[in-house]
Amino acid sequence: MQDVNGPDTTPMNAGTTDTGALIKDTDMTNFMADVIEKSMTVPVLVSFYSAWSENCKLLTPILEKLVKQAAGGIQMVRIDFEKNQQLAGQMKIQAVPTVVVFSDQRPVDAFSGVKPEAEIKKFIARFVPEMQASPAEEMIEQADALFAEENYQDAGGLYSQVMQEEADNPLAIAGLGQCLIKMDDLENAGAVVNGTPKQHDNHPAILAVRAALEMANQLSKLGDSAPLEKAIKDDENNHQARFDLALILWAKGEQDAAAEHLLEIVSRDRAWDKDGARKQLVKFFEIVGPMEPFTVKIRKKLSSILFS
Repeated sequence: MQDVNGPDTTPMNAGTTDTGALIKDTDMTNFMADVIEKSMTVPVLVSFYSAWSENCKLLTPILEKLVKQAAGGIQMVRIDFEKNQQLAGQMKIQAVPTVVVFSDQRPVDAFSGVKPEAEIKKFIARFVPEMQASPAEEMIEQADALFAEENYQDAGGLYSQVMQEEADNPLAIAGLGQCLIKMDDLENAGAVVNGTPKQHDNHPAILAVRAALEMANQLSKLGDSAPLEKAIKDDENNHQARFDLALILWAKGEQDAAAEHLLEIVSRDRAWDKDGARKQLVKFFEIVGPMEPFTVKIRKKLSSILFS
């Protein structure tokens, strides 16, 4: 099912640089030459997108980045779903974004929706062996798995090992910072995060760990949720109580409930605390990640409130 977030007139490749023969746009007329025939000599990644789709805007830069990293091992063709309905129908494409890889004149694999960069890289690496994970990447993957199992001590040890070899690795820095936050060592977490090289300041993982650290510092000042719940029951417009309760719920892992309280504040009084509720939601998005289902879902709800 296509994601709908309202029309958008921004071109899909706005702000991108000329990528020459590696990445190009095509249509029904040129599909045979640009995809079928080209796939005889090199795998071709076909991306069906729509200009209005928020998911496509998230996925396209990741695909382009990884195709460039492949340095000619795979090529990318973008196809506008709206303008090529007949072609989409023939290929049974029903949702955007959808990615299909062609090799030797036939489709060999595909996926729909938005996925994390690491997962997409693995997908592409099946067709470009030289993109297989490095030892550091494999170690980070192991650390990520340990983190998901809440084994923060061992995960932090692996992130630290990566940093010994690659001190500026943003994923290792962010991972170690997240482990320290989970272990309530906010002082050392701050030291690790503050040591991030400037060129990685806007890396998604670094933005996420900074947001998580700020959240942890906020939460350390909050108390029990019961008085806050009573305060909201007595006065539904007690936005500060609702805001503080959202933070506590987030700390308990109740992400949806936390977000709903912030959305309620935005719907009642967007200007409250200098747009504080919306800004906090943005922090949640940074912590979780821009492509995760939670972020996509809550961002749509936020947009519907802001533009209703």
